[in-house]
Amino acid sequence: MPSRLTKLLPKRFRSEGTVIPVVRLQGVIMAGASGPFRQSISLASVAPLLERAFSMKDAPAVAISINSPGGSPVQSRLVFQRIRDLAEEKKKHVIIACEDVAASGGYMIACAGDEIVADPSTVVGSIGVVSGGFGFVELIRKIGVERRVHTAGQNKATLDPFRPERPEDVEHLKSLQLDVHQTFIDLVKSRRGAKLADHPDLFTGLFWSGLRGLDLGLVDRLGDLRTVLRDHYGETVKLQLIGQKRGLFGLRGGAGASRLTGGATLQDVGATLASGLADAAEERALWARYGL
Repeated sequence: MPSRLTKLLPKRFRSEGTVIPVVRLQGVIMAGASGPFRQSISLASVAPLLERAFSMKDAPAVAISINSPGGSPVQSRLVFQRIRDLAEEKKKHVIIACEDVAASGGYMIACAGDEIVADPSTVVGSIGVVSGGFGFVELIRKIGVERRVHTAGQNKATLDPFRPERPEDVEHLKSLQLDVHQTFIDLVKSRRGAKLADHPDLFTGLFWSGLRGLDLGLVDRLGDLRTVLRDHYGETVKLQLIGQKRGLFGLRGGAGASRLTGGATLQDVGATLASGLADAAEERALWARYGL
């Protein structure tokens, strides 16, 4: 029957193959909306996409493609939990495909999958916690700047980059990191279970290729998303990308789309651009950590 006539038939009489919704998560994981200089992942930005994907009644599964070097542990866990909650509520199988990198918080989100797929060259793992910053103590001395800090509470200025680092501040930060790290480890073990290899460096923050990740039990199989879906649902399977809805003038919806609207002045635009450039530099450093 010609395709034009097929479209006129009720859906139950069509033979179009299984349609699988695909949600693509790209960028550093951080609170707030994506801006003109970056794509980012947060619960606020991905929740509407996940809701739409899991609401497709006839789809037996939801596919999620992730490409992220990590970021906020809180946002990572929130996205992970939203995926698992929807999967259990809607009774959907979740397949997560890792692109260039699914490391740190990116791998945490990947663990929401019932099946994790990776390319042999994908970077996976990095199950650890890192905090970074700079110290400007000597710099402000050289340029003749006096730092003045007044607090109510002796630890309110902990890890101030303009003051000498205190051993007790570092010790407190490390204890916090250990708590977050253990939460990460427990999550991975709860999802991957007996699949994980008994490797001494598995939870040390090291990262591996997808090929090695398969041996370690971090991923379930190597390949690409389309091939995996065809193996599961046949050659006629179709992938339907779930994207942001477009609003007025073709702008994508969400908080990020309105950052430069609403009567913004040139000063507002300049501040937004400067902030975006700083965010982009920080994001570039996160990707570079994995050689990307």
